[in-house]
Amino acid sequence: MAANEARSETRRKASRYVVPVAVAGVAAATIGLVPALAASGDPDLPEITAQQLIEKVAASDTQTLSGTFRISTDLGLPALGGLASGLGGGSGSASADPSEKLTELVSGTHTLRVAADGPERQRLTLLDGSDEYSLIHNGDDVWGYDSKSNEVFHEKGAAGAPEADKELPGTPKELADEVLKAAGDTTSITVGGTAKVAGRDAYQLVIKPKQAGSTVESVKIAVDASTGTPLKFTLSSVEGGKPVVDAGFTKVDFGRPAASEFTFEAPKGAKVTEGAAEKGPKGSGDDLPEGFEDGLGGLGKGFGGLGDLAGGGTGPKVIGEGWTAIASFDTGAPAPKTDEAPKELQGFLDSFGDKVTGTFGSGTVFKTKLVNALLTDDGKVYVGAVTKDALVKAADAAK
Repeated sequence: MAANEARSETRRKASRYVVPVAVAGVAAATIGLVPALAASGDPDLPEITAQQLIEKVAASDTQTLSGTFRISTDLGLPALGGLASGLGGGSGSASADPSEKLTELVSGTHTLRVAADGPERQRLTLLDGSDEYSLIHNGDDVWGYDSKSNEVFHEKGAAGAPEADKELPGTPKELADEVLKAAGDTTSITVGGTAKVAGRDAYQLVIKPKQAGSTVESVKIAVDASTGTPLKFTLSSVEGGKPVVDAGFTKVDFGRPAASEFTFEAPKGAKVTEGAAEKGPKGSGDDLPEGFEDGLGGLGKGFGGLGDLAGGGTGPKVIGEGWTAIASFDTGAPAPKTDEAPKELQGFLDSFGDKVTGTFGSGTVFKTKLVNALLTDDGKVYVGAVTKDALVKAADAAK
């Protein structure tokens, strides 16, 4: 395979490991960052329209940076408490596999160090007290190292044709036009003032659903006024309280990091696990679900295989569009009764499940601050980033 194809494939595979970071946002917890922003005051910057700000982001050519950021996520789920041990799960063993380690970022508050030098070299280090987990991408190599267990994960770029490039708008203005066009009547995109993030002046891009029934109150992205680089991401729920995701740089430097940041040698005595070089063709489950590429508007497609996984039921149907899209499918079997589950699990399920009734019959809505799911007693499932009432209404309409 040609060298450039190998590099493209490696970048694609490495991007899988950054997905939990992307889902969690780009950095900083509310507790540590917001008071500092309030004290520093908002910078006085020239006026800019939403379209101009989107163009600025699209035109950004930031290739190098290093810094520290914090991620805080709050889905509104009950604490697991002794659930794992009550079910015999224990705390589990440490692992250096990025697909397992980085899932820690989807809850709680975490501090990370990051460094990037173009598309071929990136480093992310997750700090946990005196322990660290590092993920290093350097050319064809991806390394993961867990200092607590002294375990190393290594994956080498492998043969396989890279995905075909998608046709993209050719200029920042064209991209901005496409974004605004895609927003259509379902989304409001505005500039919501300015802010200081990691000591830098930034504009606030504010994205809000126009549709009633979405659990999303707003998405705010702080954009560096000089470089156009996104510095902070905040996703808020209509339920209020802490943001679902509040993530932003607390320190950032756009200079080129030292080459030593991206070199790695397995420590003496470390257990090294070689990752599968290639896990199969596209569609085998190794890549991201289609719906994640389309954002919330493609929510239904993101649940493409749930019907089959549930046990022979029908595939999903998409009800509605935009922010209020709901994926529905039939499992083909009555819903399991929670009172037949282990005692420890019953309490957990009851703590975030609400019994509901309607024309459709009866069922349970399992709720978070962002995504809710209705499981009817006759085995039908409705899932979306929508309110409980929206799910019940969809189930009634489908009856």
